[in-house]
Amino acid sequence: MRVFKGVLAIGLTLVLAACGGAGNDSGGGGGAAGEPGTTDGFDGKTIKLGVLTPLTGTVAVIGQPLTAGNEVFFKALNADGGIAGKYEVELVQEDTQYKTDIAVQKYNKIKGDVVAFTQVLGTAPTLAVLPQLKTDRILAAPASLDALWVREANLLPVGAPYQVQAINAMEYYFDDGGGSKSDTICTMIQDDVYGEAGQQGIDFAAEKYGFTVANTQKFKVGTENYAGQIGALAGAKCQVVFLVATPSDAAKVWGTAAQARFAPQWFGQSPSYTGALAKSAVAPYMQKSVLIVSEGTEWGDNSVPGMEEMVADATKYAPDQEPDYYFAFGYNQARAMTAVLEKAVELGDLSREGVLKASAGLGTVSFEGLSGDYRYGPAETRNPPRSSTIFAVDPAKPFGLKKVRYNFTSDAAKEIEFRKADL
Repeated sequence: MRVFKGVLAIGLTLVLAACGGAGNDSGGGGGAAGEPGTTDGFDGKTIKLGVLTPLTGTVAVIGQPLTAGNEVFFKALNADGGIAGKYEVELVQEDTQYKTDIAVQKYNKIKGDVVAFTQVLGTAPTLAVLPQLKTDRILAAPASLDALWVREANLLPVGAPYQVQAINAMEYYFDDGGGSKSDTICTMIQDDVYGEAGQQGIDFAAEKYGFTVANTQKFKVGTENYAGQIGALAGAKCQVVFLVATPSDAAKVWGTAAQARFAPQWFGQSPSYTGALAKSAVAPYMQKSVLIVSEGTEWGDNSVPGMEEMVADATKYAPDQEPDYYFAFGYNQARAMTAVLEKAVELGDLSREGVLKASAGLGTVSFEGLSGDYRYGPAETRNPPRSSTIFAVDPAKPFGLKKVRYNFTSDAAKEIEFRKADL
């Protein structure tokens, strides 16, 4: 069996406005310690988990490899006997197209057929289903790194929040990137809650490090022409721009910047990148002007134990899988959900209530270097990782990324405090 637990403790400081939602208890009861009884999504032999993700549309470049990561982890686990060595896992997948209304429809379609959701991709889709998760007493793992999730008992986040990525990016710029706090620092963000998360991190870094955000440009998902935003950033003489986007929009943003000969130091929040960009016409510009802030290490870096295991599993169960850090994120999600389900079986209860209780009783889960370790337990005391890795674009590398600074934590990121939000 694979081992998931360890020990971690770090202090916290950023205050995030929050959100709420209430819920009435529903879902079946479980057994006492002993064999768990049958319940929604569990027939005594197989545990079914939901996946709500964009399998079509522009954000499928994230949803497809991320779901493949879920699948590979559970195929490897099932080959070892499954959860607790006896219960296999089956995924029930639905295509959300990265649209909130469709995400809610698909949630309602399959919620009665699953024990929990091992993936809900996107900040806005997660917010859309969160009130129902609370009402239905269901646990879900968001494929999104917003800090809002840290204090939500119905969510099982993994990884350092987007806000932490932004903070660490700025410390890297000042410490290793040759930057000065007097430089003209700007942002370009998707006009929604995902974009706001990155902006919150930059604003927090500005307060801590004593710089000013000179200009912020916003855009809608799927915008075709970015000349106005790029012109505004160039006009403000921005020397650094932190970008919050998904890959299809990021490609157009950087392509427009290249055509305009506007070349600040760009930092891309992790979902702004996909490996196809390193093979595209914009790759030469990105090599010179773009850094990506994410987690983990280069694909195939066997000095990281989790990478060696993941690549071995991918080679065995998905031999056509291309190197991809979204795959790694999905693999990590499955690892976290497995730790919860193992705990629920230990407690003899795979009902919705039992799974939530198991999540609240979970200790620290190690992701073996693919991401920072996450201290779970009750939502009010959770402690997410604070580390990030800075990558440069290198078409010669798998997934087109080489690590520039691996797994570091800024002083400001150590101070983040995550508070309960009232959504």
